[in-house]
Amino acid sequence: MTAAPQTLVLTGVSGAGKSTVGRALADRIGAVLLDADDFHPEANRQKMADGEPLTDADRDPWIDTLVAELAHRARSGDRVVLACSALRRQHRVRLLDAAPDVALVHLEVGPEELARRLASRTEHFMPAELLHSQLADLEHPSGEHHAVVDGEAPVASVVDDILRVAQE
Repeated sequence: MTAAPQTLVLTGVSGAGKSTVGRALADRIGAVLLDADDFHPEANRQKMADGEPLTDADRDPWIDTLVAELAHRARSGDRVVLACSALRRQHRVRLLDAAPDVALVHLEVGPEELARRLASRTEHFMPAELLHSQLADLEHPSGEHHAVVDGEAPVASVVDDILRVAQE
């Protein structure tokens, strides 16, 4: 079995568990956790807080920033876990190409569980009302160079699944 990739990108809609699983995964493999939400410009954050879905024009500069950060981290030799929605295929391709050793893993969670998770959030700028728009914008990664794992399992099991599929 080979080692986990230098950069693991966890994708999925809001509420899929990217940040929670990402923290556990980063701890397990000794990686730096980057949350893509922290890289949104203030205008994007405000737009989402106001209940407006982002457009590709809003997302493209954000993806540019993430690609540059992943490339920088790779040059520095950092092991990275990035939690990023990456709803569109074009954005996932750019993230995949950002560094030499990147694996993408999508956290699959059903709409009812997503709604439940988002309803329990208190400290996030994205309101639960935008879940529908994220699900509509999601280009499911089936058929891509992208593993899919069950994001509804317990966190430790999801981490185990990610490490298993990332090493295949």
